[in-house]
Amino acid sequence: MSKRKKSNLQWIKETLELEEDHNWKSEEGNRIFVAGRGALRFDVPGDWHFSPQEKSFQFLDKNPPDDNCRLEASFNLLPPADWSEFPLVPLLKKVVKDDERNVIERGKVVKLKRQTARIVWMHIKFIDEPENREAYSRICIGLGSGVQCLITMDYWADDAERVIPVWDTVMDSLVLGLYIRDPRTGFAFPD
Repeated sequence: MSKRKKSNLQWIKETLELEEDHNWKSEEGNRIFVAGRGALRFDVPGDWHFSPQEKSFQFLDKNPPDDNCRLEASFNLLPPADWSEFPLVPLLKKVVKDDERNVIERGKVVKLKRQTARIVWMHIKFIDEPENREAYSRICIGLGSGVQCLITMDYWADDAERVIPVWDTVMDSLVLGLYIRDPRTGFAFPD
């Protein structure tokens, strides 16, 4: 059974019943988010609110306006080229340096290497002006298999203990460019 909800002209949300012998695997309490038939894939908490945006996907820890944490992801399909030497770390540092919020701390760059992707991320701590409250933002850039992604997570400093494991799950489960032939089974296209 399929339910379709057209939220805007670009995204169509579709819910499918999985076959009994499906290949999707996720930790209990999480759900698997897949965009572009597998261009971007990661796990998120099963109870987080999904909100497609014009050019990105948002996951909120609670329904607005009661949300305290926003995870947002977008991706681009890249033209065929050798992207293995693209300078991800300098790009990430520039993004963080150009952040216009009241930044009071910048973390170190964390590098993750997957079989087909390079992933870098770092955090900033800032003072949220309207609330005059400490907050964090984590920024991730990933590149692999002809896909580039940007993932961010903004949260209040006092929610860090609760939401950092969500970020860790997203980073641990992040896959780029593993295209799925039939989403009901979860089997990838052959290489």
